[in-house]
Parts: sequence; C-alpha cells; structure tokens
Amino acid sequence: MKVNFRKYRFWFISIPVLITLLMLLPVRNAKINPDLMEYFPDEIEAKLNIEKIEETFGKNDPVIIIFEAGDILNNNTLERIQKINSAFLKTQKFTDVISLFESKYIRGEEGMMLVDPVIIKIPENEREREDVRSEIRNNPLVYKLLVSEDFKYTLMLVNPMENLSDNEIFEIINKVLSDHKGTERILLSGLPFLRYEIQQKAIRDLLILLPSGLIIMILFLYLSFREMRGVLLPFSVVLMSMISSMGIMPLLHYDLSIIAVLIPIMMIAIANNYGVHIVARYQELNALYPDWDMNRIVSEVMSLLKMPLILTALTTIIGLLGLAAQIMVPAKQMGLVSSAGIGLALLLSLYFIPSVMTGLKKGRIRKTFKGHKESVIDHFLMWAGKMATEKPYAVITGFLLVLIFLGTGISRLHVSINLEKMMPASHPLRISTNIANTNFGGTKYISVLFEGDILDPDLMHTMDNFETNLKKLPEVGNVSSLATVIKTISRALHDPGDKYYDVIPENRDAIAQYIEFYNMSGDPDDFEKIVDFNYTKAILNVQFKANDIKEFNKVASYIKDLISNSEYCTLMAGQSLMEKEMSESIVRGQINSLIFAVFAIALLLWIIFRSLTAGLLGTIPLLFALVCNFGLMGWTGFDLDIATSLLSSIAIGIGVDYIIHFFWRFKYDLKNGNNYKTAVINTLTTTGRGISINAFSVIIGFSVLLFSGLTILKTFGLLIIFSLLVCLLCALLLVPAICMIFKPEFLQK
Repeated sequence: MKVNFRKYRFWFISIPVLITLLMLLPVRNAKINPDLMEYFPDEIEAKLNIEKIEETFGKNDPVIIIFEAGDILNNNTLERIQKINSAFLKTQKFTDVISLFESKYIRGEEGMMLVDPVIIKIPENEREREDVRSEIRNNPLVYKLLVSEDFKYTLMLVNPMENLSDNEIFEIINKVLSDHKGTERILLSGLPFLRYEIQQKAIRDLLILLPSGLIIMILFLYLSFREMRGVLLPFSVVLMSMISSMGIMPLLHYDLSIIAVLIPIMMIAIANNYGVHIVARYQELNALYPDWDMNRIVSEVMSLLKMPLILTALTTIIGLLGLAAQIMVPAKQMGLVSSAGIGLALLLSLYFIPSVMTGLKKGRIRKTFKGHKESVIDHFLMWAGKMATEKPYAVITGFLLVLIFLGTGISRLHVSINLEKMMPASHPLRISTNIANTNFGGTKYISVLFEGDILDPDLMHTMDNFETNLKKLPEVGNVSSLATVIKTISRALHDPGDKYYDVIPENRDAIAQYIEFYNMSGDPDDFEKIVDFNYTKAILNVQFKANDIKEFNKVASYIKDLISNSEYCTLMAGQSLMEKEMSESIVRGQINSLIFAVFAIALLLWIIFRSLTAGLLGTIPLLFALVCNFGLMGWTGFDLDIATSLLSSIAIGIGVDYIIHFFWRFKYDLKNGNNYKTAVINTLTTTGRGISINAFSVIIGFSVLLFSGLTILKTFGLLIIFSLLVCLLCALLLVPAICMIFKPEFLQK
C-alpha cells in the first residue's frame, strides 16, 4: 500500500522531531560506569567468591604507586616517600597505607622479639643505608614485595574507603603527589586507576569523536551526492537515532559502559544507510525521468526500496541482537539499544525522509546517470562488473587464496586476559604493569580461603606446603599467608641451626604464643587482612604473572589441585579470576552470538527469497569476512577482547545488507528481460553505487574510533573497517561471480 507522504507530511515530520527533543531530557542523566567487574552477572562463581572473602576481610581494591629511583634508599627519595605516606594518612580517606614506613620488620634482639616499621628513621650515612638494605633483604614480608631486588623500585599501596568515587580518589592522590615533588618517577597502577582512566578517556571520546564523526559524515555525504538534500536527510536520521538511543539507556537504567560508547558511533555509521539508498535512487530516477515531478519520484523510490530497506534493517537488527547471546551485561544492553536505534532509523527513512522530500524542489541531474562515469567508485563498479562477468573463475580463485592465507592466522589468535592492554603501550598503566611483572612477581592475584582452627599446626603446615609448592612454578612471584608470618617470627626468636628456626611449631599453643609475642611489640590489626578476629578463617595470597590465558590456567589449575587435596580450603577468589571469567565469557559469547547471527540471517534470507540457496549464498560472504577478520587478528597479534568480541555480530548485521540490495536489484533486472551479464553490470553500476556509498559511509563513521584514547576501541575500529571492506568486495565481486557460474534459480523467479 502506497503512503501519501504529501498528505501526512506534517505528522511524519513533527512527531519524530518532538520525540527527539523529549529524548534529550533523559540523556542528561546518562553516566559512565567504568567498573569492568560489574559487566558480569552477580551469580557467576568468581564474583560470588570475591564477595565471600570481602565479607570477612573487607574490600581490598588498592591503588598501587610505584616509585622509581637510582636507589630507593637515597635520603631524598625516602624523605619524599615518608612525606607522601604521612599526607595520605592525614587525609583519613584510606583504610590502609602500605609502604616502607608502614610495613613491619620482625626481628630478634637480646632474646626478645621486636616489631618495628621497616624504616624507623631515614639513614644518615652509607653504613646505615647498607644496614637497612641488609634488613630488607632478610625481610620476606617486604623484599621483592614492596622493594625490587635491585632497589630501583618501591611500592606504596593505598586502599581507599568504599564511599569514595574514583574521581575523588585520584583528586586526592594527584594533589598529594603534586604537593611533594621530587626527581623520582612515579607511576600509578591498580584496578581503580584502570577504571579512572577508562572513564576519563570515554568522556574524552564522547566529547571529541562524536562531533568529529558527524562532521566527517557531512563531508562524505556531500562529496557522494553533491547536493544538500543528500547531506541533510541522512544526517537528520543519524542525529535523531543517536539522541534517541542515548536517551533510551538512562530510561532503562543502563549505565554507559566502555563498549556502550560505541552506540552513538554505530548510529553515525549505520543509521544513514537507508537514507543513502533513498537519495541514490532519487538521483537515478531524476536523471532517467526528468519530466517526473518530485511527488512521483518519491513515490516510485519508496515503492522500489521499501521492502529491501525493511529487510536490510531486519538483518542488521538480527546481527545486533546476536549480542544478547553474550554473557557481558553491557553487550546485551548494547545489542538491545542499538537494535532500537536502527529500528527508529528505518522508520525515519521510510516516513520522515520521503515526507521532507515531497516538499523540496527537484535537484540538478547527476552526470553519472547519463553515461559519464565521473568518480573512483563509478570506475571501480565498471571494473567489478567486467571481472565478475568475464572472469568469474579467476575472481573466485583469488578470493579462495586470500581466504586460505588469512584463515591460517586463526591458529595464532589469543584471548586477552590483561585489562591494561585497553590502554596504549605508552600509557603509565602499561609501563607500571611491566615493572610489576619484572620486579614484583606479577600483577595477577588469587586468594585461597582456609577455614577451621587456623592455629592448628596441621592447617598451618598445609598453608606452608601451599607456599612451598606454588613457589616452584616459574610464573609465581610471591606467596604469603599467616604461615609466612609465623615462620618469620620463628626466625626472630631462634638462632640459625636451632630446630625451631624457620619452621611452623608442632604445638597449637606455641603458634598462639608466637602471635602473642607479635601483639606485644606490634599492632594486632596488622593481621586483619589475612586472618579473622576469631582465627577461624585465613587467606593465602598468590601473586603471579601471566601473558596469556594458557599461563593463567596453568597457575589456576595448580591451585585447584592443591585445594582439592586439602580439607581446610573452601574456595579461591580474586580480581584476576574475574578477568579469566571475562576472557572465557568472551569466547563463549563470541561463539553463541556467531551461531545465532549466522543461522538467523540464513533463515531470514531463505524466507525472503523463498530459497535455501539464497540463505546459503547470502552467508558465504559473511563467513568469508569472519574467517578473514579472525585470521588477520591472529597474524597481527590483535587479541580477542571485550570490544573485538562484538565485531562478528555487528559486521554480519551490516554486511548482509549489501547482499540483499544486490539480490533485490539483480532480480529486478532479470525480471525485465536482461541476461545475467547485463543484469550484473546494471546492478553494480546503479544499486552498486548506493551499496558502495552506504559501505563507505559506515566505514567513515567507524573510522573516528581510530582516534580513540582506548586501544581496544582503536582496534575495534580498524577491524570493523576491514570486515566491512571484505563484505563489500564479496557483494560486488564474489557473489556476482558465483551467480554468473551457477545462475541460482531463485534469482529468476
């Protein structure tokens, strides 16, 4: 049924504008949530285990401050660290401050055990400095934990109070550090710093990339159509879809995650697709039928394009809904919100754009449609038509060779487990992580919970055996627990060679007495992070490094084996296990979304063209693009992460549009009596132009991600551009070549 756009023009224009203005209101309430740990459902095991440990031992989410100097025992360096340490304590905003001036040195003196800070006073001469250096080397609670083996680095850990936001935390930290300047290089690390940097860079991306993307899109549309309606009509759809999508999120109580930043970029890239085809077909009919008035041209354009526009929007929406198969909550939200935005863009293209066009005068006739091929795209389409019709076997062979070469790279593909890789290589977080992995035993932590009578010698020996066995792994840098403290106390109370030296006592009372000795000289609260008040629960902390998930699984599996053989161990937890869960969910989500998207689109193509062949033929370019994309990632070293895992569903949803437009126009030309060769050339030089402009507008929309401050978004931008280029080449070369050889029957119906 044809719609009288002129008659209902006022409503088709005013209602979308009003809705857009209303959606601006909730956009003001949108907020960015950079906490990666909240991206996963509450019921996953790793998350529940962290909560169980935090119930007893409190939340431990420290900011790590690394000091680098020629010698960290230098007087000026120690004075600066001491001042910074004191400044943090004075703020009363941190539950813990751990440094050389807060950590303990347990030692024996004249038959007594003393517990003092590692540095009681700053050494005044070289002899005193070397004495302190020797004491640190003999202190297992500090050496290689807070001080590097070469004494070039030392750590300070500050654990903020739970009611502080990341912005407040780093406002305090930055002020303290700026108030106490020195020659030492200071680097920050830790999960709070990662969250803070994600938030800052996400805000920066929204403020810079969005306007840049819109400006680039305007320039591209003008260069493509050379008239203002070709710019303003698709652009208005982009703007309204983008505002509405961003408004939906706070209405549904969705926070802006690191990947939700992609939603407005996706609207810039995708929402103009349908308007681009309408303007391209309008220019074609305007040139072919110069005597037609605007109302007739618009009516004919919508008659020809309504169904393919609806179908291509449906396939894009299906691809995006494939994200609902992801485990990550923001990915599900992104799929739903983006789908709603694309649905709105379709409605605007079907009713808003033609309604506006009926009120405009006809534009000038483009030379392209009078036989003058004036652009690079036009020349390429003519060449593609010639290659597909005259050398189809050569085209298919060329594509197969590319597929084989890139496909072999899939075996080299890795899943990322290192969150710091979200940042550029020069970012302080990446540098500090490398320092920690090299000098402090690694940045991965796993805590093992022990339950029972913690002072029982058998349980204490089990802890000690855990430490001994885990330290044999090359990936493990440090293992610490109450057993470490007890053995340190034994070295302070006994002389080397004594049978009680550096061992766990065999008597419960002796262990309790060791702790009492400590409490007499030290602070009982020093133990609160490793054992509870009643001595019924204790944790053992494992620090290690892992470059990939294989190394991580090696350590985690070893810990699991030790736990399975102990009656005292109840669970293992840690942020790094959440990272592992994230990595595994990326793989599972990738597989689930791929299966959903490919089969759903194949089924839809089957239904649209009433042919199984259409479904199979339509998925060939998609599968080709996916294999090439993952292969390229393997060859170039790009990891599969929380952003690149979204690629498949998005690329499939967009890429299949090109195939549908090709099939639809190709059938139309065959129906009008053209042979296959003529139909291929006609399709590529007419609808192929709209497909190409569509594809390049999407590519240009995503290209702004190359300027993101976050590496994962840059990588996503590069790979989505590559995937869409492959889909475009498949639609313009591979599929026409296959059609020339096999002449599918469904195209002739």
